[in-house]
Formats: sequence, structure tokens, C-alpha cells
Amino acid sequence: MMDHQMSATPTDVVPTKSVWKMAEHPQAGAKTPISILIKDKSDKPIESFQTVHEKKMHLFIVSKDLAYFSHIHPTYKGKGEFDITTTFPAGGDYKIIADVTPKGGGDSSIESHWVHIEGEPAKEEPLVPDKELTKVVDGKKVSLSFSQLAANKTLHMTFTIKEAKTNQPINNLQPYLGAMGHTVAMSADAEKYLHIHPMETAGNGPNIIFMTIFPEPGIYKVWGQFKHQGKVLTVPFVIDVPNK
Repeated sequence: MMDHQMSATPTDVVPTKSVWKMAEHPQAGAKTPISILIKDKSDKPIESFQTVHEKKMHLFIVSKDLAYFSHIHPTYKGKGEFDITTTFPAGGDYKIIADVTPKGGGDSSIESHWVHIEGEPAKEEPLVPDKELTKVVDGKKVSLSFSQLAANKTLHMTFTIKEAKTNQPINNLQPYLGAMGHTVAMSADAEKYLHIHPMETAGNGPNIIFMTIFPEPGIYKVWGQFKHQGKVLTVPFVIDVPNK
């Protein structure tokens, strides 16, 4: 289980810097190459990265209103450089988060970058906490529950996954990137980011348990990602984390 936050720097993180290269006026709907150079504090490219959950870099792209979410994996070209081509769905501002672990560091280093995409913007979606923490996505009924929901407390976050039509528990989830699931959480202002991997539990569902700490009270969007019958399921929830 690992949990990474922008707001706190564990002691075993290798300090990094990043240089981002994109077209000057990237367009919505067009294939957009992105190059990310990861350097150390003395401006030298970092050569070696650990493979974490099957990848050397996890890249997350979210729109400013957190309505759009993408989890993709750039190719490591060597000498600190990662490349990927992606397509932004609409015009507007997006935050891109690169999650890497240089060799010699136990925890990941986080590099982020805001980019403006030209084109017709999507209608902004207000970030409103869900009244019911159960959703049906791709024929699956997914419920989210917490052992205790409060800021600055270690808590367990449980996703329960069932077949929507029959309400039968799904017990044959497949590993996704080497784990039974992945969860990303972001604060409403997109400043606080958590990438959470599940605790070791017996079986392949229906309950997948994560342990984390929300660093501050407020509204967060949470995306759970799971794999079933060869397809990745992404389930979003909006929660309001109280102070205590």
C-alpha cells in the first residue's frame, strides 16, 4: 500500500524537477505529443526509475473542474525523458500529474503541470458531493464506504462491486497494473493529489480496501479503477471530508 500526496513530502523521496514540452497551442480533439524530462535538483537528467505497479511513470490528466480524468503511461526513452501522445477532449485548462520513483527513493516524486487547450470548452460540471455513494457504471454497481471520514485520520476506504442486474457480488476481478485496483483522489482546487493502492486482501472482490489520509477537510473527487473480464472500470465519486 502506498499513498502519495502533493501536500506532504515523505523523507525517502528523491527531489526532482521537470521540463515539459508540448505544442505551443495544443488543440482539443487532436493528437498531442507530450514530453516530460525528469531532472534532479542540480539539473541533471535522472537516468534510472523504479517500476511501480508495472510502469515507470503513471500520468494523470484532469480537467480544471475534475470532470475529465485519464490515467495513462508514457514510454521511457532514456536519459530522464518520457514521451506519450494523447488527445484532450475539449478546450480549457488541464492539470497533468507525473508520478515517478527514481531509483534510490522509496516513495514517488510528483511533478505537475497546468496546460491550456485551445478549442470549444466542455460545459463546466459543478463539483457537488454525491448524496448516495453507489453508482452503476458499465453494468457494475459500485458502492463506496469509509471506516471514518475525517481529515488527518488514517481511514479505510472500501469499494464493493456487484453485477447491477442481479446484485450478485463480483468475486473474479482481475489485477490491474499489478493490484486489485487503484484509486486517485484530488481536492476541488486540484492542489492535493493522492494515488492510493489497495491493501492486501484475500480474494478478487467484491470488496477492495484502501487505506489513506485526506490531508485537509473539503470536497474531493475520488476515482476508483478496477479490471473485470479484460475491461478497466473507472468509477468517480465526489465526497465532502469533514474536519473531524
